Amino acid sequence: MRTPLTLDAGRGDDGGPALRVTGEIDMSNAAEFGAALDRELAAATAITVDLTGVAYLDSAGVAVLFDRAEAHDLRLIAPRLLERVLRVSGLAQVAKVTVR
Repeated sequence: MRTPLTLDAGRGDDGGPALRVTGEIDMSNAAEFGAALDRELAAATAITVDLTGVAYLDSAGVAVLFDRAEAHDLRLIAPRLLERVLRVSGLAQVAKVTVR
């Protein structure tokens, strides 16, 4: 069963590419999330990923972000709910994380 996920590409506050994510990111939709990131990163090396609408992020979603953080400038905007996951996983060390 696929977990509901909404992905909206657009522009961030800085005018650069942004991807707004709403729902839950898990192994059932991590590939879709990764494909959306890849589409945006094909035209830019940096992207803002707004995760403030994400209620759950499992290791598959964290892996998607890690895979792209190695070669791209990821700026993550996360809700306080996800702050611990991003820090404990080490993702906050390879991507810029802003908690809102």
